This record gives sequence, structure tokens and C-alpha cells, in this order.
Amino acid sequence: MCRYRARVLTVTSVNVNGLRAAAKKGFVEWLAETSADVLCLQEVRAEPEQLPAGVRQPEGWHVVHAPAAAKGRAGVSLYTRREPDRVQIGFGSAEFDGSGRYVEADLPGVTVASLYLPSGEVGTERQDEKIRFMGEFLAYLKELRERAAADGREVVVCGDWNIAHRPADLKNWRANQKSSGFLPEERAWLDRVLDAADGGYVDVVRALHPDVDGPYSWWSYRGRAFDNDSGWRIDYHMCTPGLAARAAKAFVERAATHGERWSDHAPVTVVYDR
Repeated sequence: MCRYRARVLTVTSVNVNGLRAAAKKGFVEWLAETSADVLCLQEVRAEPEQLPAGVRQPEGWHVVHAPAAAKGRAGVSLYTRREPDRVQIGFGSAEFDGSGRYVEADLPGVTVASLYLPSGEVGTERQDEKIRFMGEFLAYLKELRERAAADGREVVVCGDWNIAHRPADLKNWRANQKSSGFLPEERAWLDRVLDAADGGYVDVVRALHPDVDGPYSWWSYRGRAFDNDSGWRIDYHMCTPGLAARAAKAFVERAATHGERWSDHAPVTVVYDR
């Protein structure tokens, strides 16, 4: 039996919208209080040496930072209570492995990854880049699942996937049908990720909350989106079925007020039980 099954495993994912800024607005205090065993960060936007010591390598955590070659852009990190058995930055892509968008680590019985999928913008090269990334990454997701299965392991890929899958995943879906993040081709790609005969992954938060709008994880800083809960659910835990079946609860750590936010995203936490 895989060792992770013998105890609770709590995994949290959050796009920090710039870790240096978040550290000044409440992330440090949140980190000190979290009960997570694994923390997946996206949009770190900093080189490790630019981060305060207590954020770069906090006591009690093993940390892997994967910054982007383009300074001040993207960047993903993984914080684990236990030292990983293996770490991998990138997914074997000549175009994207230096872009600070993917890092994975092996823990006993489970591979955990932090993903920051490109955001895109309709009619621009950014959208073309997003589509290229999606094509390469789906192939890798299937390879990862198959490799893990051969090793008797499960997989969870957490992060900002920058796509709302269904109308229940964003408040103003009717107005966003031609917007990047809710385009038919993007949603069809997530269909493939979640198809048991194709990608083979499970959207754990939706599986545990099947009949609700949201729970949203991103709200624009513009207007009163947060106060009105006019959000998007684009931060996912995508798991292999064996691990998904052990998800006991999932929740968004939404700030009590707009002023208490330290990112435009909120942490998404899943507790995986025995």
C-alpha cells in the first residue's frame, strides 16, 4: 500500500500574483498558519534570491523554485513538508521548459505538480502560445499518468489552469463566451483532460461540489468583483482517479474582506484521506 494512504495529505494551490508583493500583504502570516503538507504556488514572478529568506526557504519546508527565463514573469514553486524523492522542472518542452510554468515532485506514493498555464488573449500571439502549450501539456499529462501507474503512484496537478470549464465555473459566463479562458476550444481541451479514455484526470473540487456555482478562486481587482462574488473557478486540483477517490473535502480559502486579500486568487485546498 502506498504510504500516503496511511495518513491525511493536505494540498493547497494558489496563484500569488507576485510573491514579493504577497509577502508584504499577508502571505507570510498565512504560510505560518497553514496546515498544508504541500503548497503549490503560481505566478511567483521573482528569482529565488529576490525573495525574503522566510519566503524563499521557510523553516520546516523543502522548497523548489522554478522561475521564468523572462524576468518578472510567470514562475512556479513547490513547498513540501517532506523532502521530495525526485524533482523535475518543466515537462520536456523545448519551447516552455524555461518559462516558469511547471514543476513536479515525487513524495511517497504520489507525484504533486504546480502548473501555471498561459492566460492567452484572443487574436494575439499569447493565445497561439496558450494553444501550443495545451497541446504539448495534454500529451505530457497522459505520459505522467501512465508512468505513475506503472510505479504504483497517484498524481495531482494543481494550479492556475486559466480556463473555466463550465458555466458554473464563472459568474458572468454569457458575457465571456468569446473571451480567452472560456473559449469553446479551451473548454473542449479540458473535456479531454477529464475524459477517462483520454487524459484520465478528475477535477476534485467539482467532484466534491457538483451542484454549485463556483466555488470561485479568482476575482478581478477591477470594480467590486470580489464583493459581488463575480469570480472565476480556474484554479484546479486535477488528480488520477485513485487519489481523487480519497479526497475528503475541498474548499477555497476566500478572504473575509477585499482589504484582507494578498492576491487576486484565493488558496484552493484539498484534504486527501486514507
